[in-house]
Amino acid sequence: MTRRAAHSSACPLDTHDEASRLAVLQSLELLDTPPEREFDAIVQCAKSALDCQIALVSIVDDHRQWFKAKCGLDAAQTPREQAFCAHAVAAEALLVVPDATADPRFAANPLVTGAPHIRFYAGVPIYADGGEMHPGAHPLGTLCVIDDKPRNLSAVDEKILRDLASLVESLIVARKTAANAIRLSEERRAMLQQLDLNHRQFKQAERMANIGSWRLDLLEENLEWSDQVYAIHELARSAIPPLVKALEYYPPQARAAVSAALTRTIQTGESMDEESDFITARGALRRVRTMGELEMRDGQAVAVIGVFQDITSRHALEQALRETAHVDDLTKIANRAHFNQVADQEISAARQRDESLALILIDLDHFKTVNDRCGHMAGDDLLRLMAAKLRAPYLAECFAARLGGDEFVLLIPARKAGGNLTRLIGRLLGDLRHPVRHDDGIIPVSGTIGASWLDDTVRDRSELLHRADVALYEAKRISRGTATIFGQAGLITPGDGKSTPALRAVH
Repeated sequence: MTRRAAHSSACPLDTHDEASRLAVLQSLELLDTPPEREFDAIVQCAKSALDCQIALVSIVDDHRQWFKAKCGLDAAQTPREQAFCAHAVAAEALLVVPDATADPRFAANPLVTGAPHIRFYAGVPIYADGGEMHPGAHPLGTLCVIDDKPRNLSAVDEKILRDLASLVESLIVARKTAANAIRLSEERRAMLQQLDLNHRQFKQAERMANIGSWRLDLLEENLEWSDQVYAIHELARSAIPPLVKALEYYPPQARAAVSAALTRTIQTGESMDEESDFITARGALRRVRTMGELEMRDGQAVAVIGVFQDITSRHALEQALRETAHVDDLTKIANRAHFNQVADQEISAARQRDESLALILIDLDHFKTVNDRCGHMAGDDLLRLMAAKLRAPYLAECFAARLGGDEFVLLIPARKAGGNLTRLIGRLLGDLRHPVRHDDGIIPVSGTIGASWLDDTVRDRSELLHRADVALYEAKRISRGTATIFGQAGLITPGDGKSTPALRAVH
């Protein structure tokens, strides 16, 4: 859909536009609906990718803003007069507030002076097409991120936020289309006088949304499929396979989940909604969504009716967005946010298995000199080279991430580090040595390393990182391009990884 041109300031919509906007909003049947995992996944991605405390899909009604999805906030809604998002909707443009306390529009806002103590806000309007009744794209609300610290929105962050907002719009359209398809499926048997018209409309909706309908007769155990279900299966329209054969298009684990969900619907009346992998008759791997609910007649369950949708493209986009949120754009290894998540998981798992793990903190020596003398492109190339070294085969079981600037980190499982962490660090020190040639001579780039072990005295990730940081600065104090391990005496040098014994233990 076409977004409207951004206004220069946040002015209220005129009565006609606001009335149309509210009519379109009501037609979507979105307000006060239960959480949906697709929307929840987007706010999780936004919060992680932009490293903010709060991310929301906010819908602005006539008197409130209501949160379709939220991450980092307990409230379900706030009054419209307090809503930052109402300003973005009114302006129909990206709204960025670097510091709310310095903005006269928001400085006295209760959401600024009190919880959640908003300082930074960035919101992108989300739109829906009003169709023939209300032509054009109408702003419904925003996808926004919020933090309690002042900051600016980078161009990369803005692109991520806009891309995610577009995905929210697509989900709203798909949600409405799917709801219409289900409604058509439920009503078609009762509307015999309009069967032909409804049949054509339903087939058009199926093709547009890549959704098919199905019905399982509980008495005869017969399946009925619409044309699009055949198309998704890549089967010629012919005799429908029996239920057991139809389930064989799912891989074993997915087959068990779908079968269990179908059984649960039949036994309890609970609606089913399953996303899973799927293999077509031609062997193509797809991602599908299967929804169903009981069809009742005279108080008795006679069938399960539902829809079947190919969501391969949407699933791939979601996976790509998650990957983007986890990867450092320059080096293509994990970023700090993803490291924090993985480190917490690995620490918890190690404690459950009663195992240890090691953390290696790496700081590049003379990186600033390379930037100053050779330029930032050379500095970026150097960072990419060092990231590649952290993906060497002998580090295959380790988790590498860039924390920022010229600082990298490695998580090393006990099975890898337990044999000889010192030798592994010595080898890595050698690999990180990389002389950079320049007109003025050679810049001796190396890596200085601090390491720490997870043991019973380490409370959490922050303390594990702090210990490695202490060890790193001890190594820098003595000699760059070397390493120390927290709690152990000795300076590790490049090569065979032997440590110099004359040093005190680092604490």
